Amino acid sequence: MGNAPPIRSSIPARYVAAVVAGNALEFYDFLTYAFFAVYIGRAFFPSSTPAGSLLASLATFGVGFVTRPIGSIVIGRMGDRVGRKPAMVLTFALMGVAITGLALTPPHSMIGVAAPILVIFFRMLQGFALGGEVGPTTAFLMEAAPPERRGFYTAFQSWTQHLAVLISGLVGYALANILNERQLQDYGWRIAFLIGSVIVPFGLLVRRSLPETLHTASGKKRERVSLRPYISVAVIGVMLLGSGTIGTYISTYMTTYAIATLHMPVKIAFAPTVIVGLCGVVFDLISGALSDRFGRKLVMLVPGGFLLLCIFPAFQLISRYRTMSVLLSATAVLTILLDLSVIPMVIWVTESFPASIRSGGVAMVYAFAIATFGGTTQYAVTWLIKVTGNPLAPAWYWTGAAMVGFAAMLAARESAPGNALIAATAMVQNLDDSA
Repeated sequence: MGNAPPIRSSIPARYVAAVVAGNALEFYDFLTYAFFAVYIGRAFFPSSTPAGSLLASLATFGVGFVTRPIGSIVIGRMGDRVGRKPAMVLTFALMGVAITGLALTPPHSMIGVAAPILVIFFRMLQGFALGGEVGPTTAFLMEAAPPERRGFYTAFQSWTQHLAVLISGLVGYALANILNERQLQDYGWRIAFLIGSVIVPFGLLVRRSLPETLHTASGKKRERVSLRPYISVAVIGVMLLGSGTIGTYISTYMTTYAIATLHMPVKIAFAPTVIVGLCGVVFDLISGALSDRFGRKLVMLVPGGFLLLCIFPAFQLISRYRTMSVLLSATAVLTILLDLSVIPMVIWVTESFPASIRSGGVAMVYAFAIATFGGTTQYAVTWLIKVTGNPLAPAWYWTGAAMVGFAAMLAARESAPGNALIAATAMVQNLDDSA
């Protein structure tokens, strides 16, 4: 079979760590920017009003979402043409430059208009790199894993996101308690970003030593694959990941929601971030393993259906009682159901594309879903609350997204290899199609 890689019973831990480090850095960067957006706005976008600086800072954060689809096309396709390894090395190097560059950019008071220009450039570079990161890394994890454990290993992508949520929350909390307001403004937020950049040299070193999982028979040209049969995969994938993205971004919005809408104390409102991170760390890998055992579709549908039924009641309880126990309990239930259902979505999308277009296909579907829904969800929810005056607006928005996601789950065909239950599900699908 040409230069196909040897079959492994597992992936070395250092390979997994190097591959998913970029995903961890993405979420660490995202939440760190969100935590310190006020200070970043003051440093680079001085305004006569605090709201003006904050809005400029948040707008700059959103610029990164614009360049994600571009990165998914350029670097995602590079992963299919040149290989997963060189694409992963490139994306991690670009992310390192972006996060370090932001942390070291002098403030507006020192270099004037060059400061916001540099910040915008680094955010666009970050978005470009992240757009191309997901495709080759997810493809690598799936291709390097034993077929019967693809779900478990691919789940490490999401697991590291929630680990990053925990770490960024702890770093932000620690800095806020160690430094005073002036110190946070002057350099505290920079320390948070530089802490994240520490993993960049490690990630680059190990990624350079990774084996390549994209293989073609020696002496043969790579066959061209028609994209037409996979349009439905892309459409269902956007519906699945768009729904999951909206749920994820609303769950990370709970702290802001508790403070701004429910007017709960800050020390209580901060706790949901920890709950979201903990639930993800505990349940992401469980979901991946369950999808290996019972199939991607079943593990999407069961928790996804319960999630659809629980969103509105959970927000009703939070809005009515406004206590720490209710807030944390409801957040935990929603997050657990969301985590269990989202992991198989990513796995399904990755498995449904053939190897020759897998990196680019996953990258573009993921980037489109994140750019469209990730960059707008929290703004849309805030706007809906303001316009309607209804604290349950996030529940309606999330429920609508969950309905779209559930419809996509029903339309998805089982993609997991192996076991009798999965085979039986596929047989029923074939019978339905032929009826």
